Amino acid sequence: MNKKIKLLFALVALALLLPSCNKGPGEGGTGTVQGFVKLVHHPDDDFTLTPDTMVAAKTDVFIIYGDEAYFGNDVETGADGMYRFEYLLPGNYTVFAYSTLPTGEKVAVSEKVDLTKGAVVNVPTIYIHDGKAYGTSIVKGRVHAAYYHNGSYRGEGWACEHRVYIRRAGEDFPFDDTRVGPDGYFAFQKLQPGEYEVFTASDDIFTEIPDFVFQTIVVEESGQIYELEEQFEVIINV
Repeated sequence: MNKKIKLLFALVALALLLPSCNKGPGEGGTGTVQGFVKLVHHPDDDFTLTPDTMVAAKTDVFIIYGDEAYFGNDVETGADGMYRFEYLLPGNYTVFAYSTLPTGEKVAVSEKVDLTKGAVVNVPTIYIHDGKAYGTSIVKGRVHAAYYHNGSYRGEGWACEHRVYIRRAGEDFPFDDTRVGPDGYFAFQKLQPGEYEVFTASDDIFTEIPDFVFQTIVVEESGQIYELEEQFEVIINV
């Protein structure tokens, strides 16, 4: 065998060995990527926007190897919200889980980490969200009433059970209504940014014919609580 052929065989053998010596991120190593997932629940009808954070048990977590377009593996969190990807080669990894929007749409929440040979990397805690009030705002107000009967004053107080309505500015009809609580407060939730008109009925003392009183409020951003500048003062015939 001449020298040129020997050199060619040597180059081919070297080329076959190179990939095994320069493996990118993926399985086949001794490293571990692990972390926790917590669930931030935004309950409906709490009127506070205070979320309840808890362990995200039995939640699917996914890992992407390097710059690959698709995830390479997935695991489920345990009862404590912990997950673990083992036997990984050195490289960079992306770990993600899904949040659920009020519309039902799912969005990925991810963290990136770098793994060295044989190391254990703890990923920053991933927080996922769910609940109908997630990403929306609340408008609160209060109604105070003066009570009359046949034109005679009967006292005053918070207008418990009085109905209040809300509509988008420029529209004719309300899209939601609620009743006032014992402390005079009412709230509309799950509101997207925009301008709204909040209104309620106030009776004429003598004719007892109701008319509506309005307040306008602008919701500028999501996840906030907005309160009307003034409380409603209404007349209720009893």
